Amino acid sequence: MPNANLLLFVGEALVYVTAMIGLLHLRARLGLGVFVAALGVMHFIETYLAAVFYVQLPFGVISPGSAVLFSGKLMMILLLYVKEDAATVRQPIYGLLAGNFLTVALSLLLRQHDTVAIVAERSADLAFIDEMGWLMVWGTTILYFDSLMIILLYERLGRWLRRFVTLRFLICGVVVLTFDQAAFYAALRWWNGAPFEVFWGGWMAKMLAAPFYAIAIGLYLNASRHPFLAMSDRPLGDIFNALTFRERYEDLLSRSGQDTLTGSLDRSRFEIEAPAMLRAASADNAAVTLMIIDVDHFKGVNDRFGHQEGDRVLQRLVETVKSKLRPVDRLFRYGGEEFVILCPAMAHGDALRRADEIRVAVSDRVSTPDGQPVTASIGLSSTPDDGAAIENLLSEADLRLYAAKGRGRDCVVGR
Repeated sequence: MPNANLLLFVGEALVYVTAMIGLLHLRARLGLGVFVAALGVMHFIETYLAAVFYVQLPFGVISPGSAVLFSGKLMMILLLYVKEDAATVRQPIYGLLAGNFLTVALSLLLRQHDTVAIVAERSADLAFIDEMGWLMVWGTTILYFDSLMIILLYERLGRWLRRFVTLRFLICGVVVLTFDQAAFYAALRWWNGAPFEVFWGGWMAKMLAAPFYAIAIGLYLNASRHPFLAMSDRPLGDIFNALTFRERYEDLLSRSGQDTLTGSLDRSRFEIEAPAMLRAASADNAAVTLMIIDVDHFKGVNDRFGHQEGDRVLQRLVETVKSKLRPVDRLFRYGGEEFVILCPAMAHGDALRRADEIRVAVSDRVSTPDGQPVTASIGLSSTPDDGAAIENLLSEADLRLYAAKGRGRDCVVGR
């Protein structure tokens, strides 16, 4: 029976995360209010289940309200922050606080009624409503601090784990759910006399829920190609406003310096990011490889088929090149049909193999309207053997690019 309960927990978590991510993803069509309302509606049932509904699992007595629904809600709040901003996050939390205080206030007024029994042996349990109201107030107050903590921790981890979003969600979930379990158990102990095994079992379940939700959210964010932003130092007088300002500023920055035709970064971003990448690599004693890609006979494509077809070729080429890059690699349109790739922590030999994969993929996937393959020539250089400054890498890679052209094009030349 405990194993059957565990399978049910997994099924419940899967249904929850699929539905909530789906609502958040469709916010542009349905409106964000649908996601926020669903989050609020689930608050009562998760609090009720956490107070009275427990089942036996292999490692303890657990409530799905706490382990599945609340853990999922906290991770959804962090996902909402990542996809939107902190000002949006505070709306459902403040709404839950207002609704819970209203529940308590109305239950005090409802107690003043003289009620009439309509159904035999059934009467309104106002004491239960009163108890649930205070539990929800306590739970939402904890949620407020949970949300502050999880956002701050996510931002702080961004300094070291910028691109490892799944790991950041996992660490945030483990730390903040541990705090939440201790705080909510204190209330259950006070009101219901819950035994310690409730705390231990609930904590174990939340530690299992954290990687489940982190992996699910990580897969979604990678599939939706969301830009993961790193930490920005700001005063925390009003934490939500400060983080909202940062999030909007970083979003604006991420969209500036982008080539409007191909979606790759432009030369101005290269001039900013390249020196910073070399400094970081030097500090870590790691190599950086630079590739220059030039489309062969591109002028002929424009002359024969027109500039619109030439634009389509460049767009298709960028899509193809991106499919062969790692998340940490950076692709820039350096000018016309010439592109530059920066590959941190990639040795020259590995980069040669990667460049040849790119070359083959371009000739296989990119073609002109008459079916002729479009090819590219690539020149490579790497630190430290080709120099430590970006000017050295560009100069060496450019010389090798011309060597590739001299060898008949559609080839890769490195050191």
